Amino acid sequence: MSQASPPLGWRNRGFVILQWLLPQHLLSRLMHSIARCEWPWFSRRLITYAMRRHAIDLNQAVETDPTYYRSFNHLFTRALKPDARPLSNDPDELVSPADGMVSALGDIRDGELIQAKGMAYTLEELLGGNTALAEPFRDGRFVTIYLSPSDYHRVHMPCDGVLAEMIHVPGRLFSVNTVTTRLLPRLFARNERVVNLFRSDFGPMASILVGAIFVSSTDTVWAGTVTPRRLRNTHWRYRDTAPPSLQRGEEMGRFNMGSTVILLFPPDSVVWRDDLRPGDRVRVRETIGRRYSA
Repeated sequence: MSQASPPLGWRNRGFVILQWLLPQHLLSRLMHSIARCEWPWFSRRLITYAMRRHAIDLNQAVETDPTYYRSFNHLFTRALKPDARPLSNDPDELVSPADGMVSALGDIRDGELIQAKGMAYTLEELLGGNTALAEPFRDGRFVTIYLSPSDYHRVHMPCDGVLAEMIHVPGRLFSVNTVTTRLLPRLFARNERVVNLFRSDFGPMASILVGAIFVSSTDTVWAGTVTPRRLRNTHWRYRDTAPPSLQRGEEMGRFNMGSTVILLFPPDSVVWRDDLRPGDRVRVRETIGRRYSA
């Protein structure tokens, strides 16, 4: 069911203004260390606080006992039980890459994606200014899914795919919550992100992992932790004889705490589920669309 948008009062506007002033990358590096601290006296208190603050439900996790988790990040990147997210047998169905809320979805019109009501950003901006990479998705389809701190934080494949390229696009680390999305123009084109380009039966497909404050690094199953400040390379091409190949519903990466996943598809490739709307909650492997047929 769709959720009502919060009011955009002066407190929310002040929250967004404050983010411009904060040392975003420094705070994210600090949180990176705190979240991975395994001192039991500290990590257990932090985990207890997080579970209360964000109402984290471990019933579908492989490990349901909070004391099992060595650190805050261990809890946030928890695995689910194998049967927790059933997968449809229909290969024409497209499935959700994450647990979260649909922030926006629809058509890419004139090279623009909708961020929120009255706001848009360009495909080229999202893909790091690379016009050639953007061209297959022009006039295509997109969906944006926001992961809150209470959500499962692993990202899965919406369809079968073979990895072609991975690109790190440096940027800011603004929050990607509902308030900031509605108030800060071009948010997803400003924030640091990892663009993963796949070849699939649906045509070219992009799964873009957008960073946020306290989420300065992401993992992919083929490259491990992507820590942008330490990377010498920013563009990887997988053209060898055995590029990473992942199946629909299979894990492809993960976030530390909450963030956002954006999927891109070319024209005449997919149609979104008729009843899917911004504000709706979705879960990993839940059907969100299907193959386009004329």
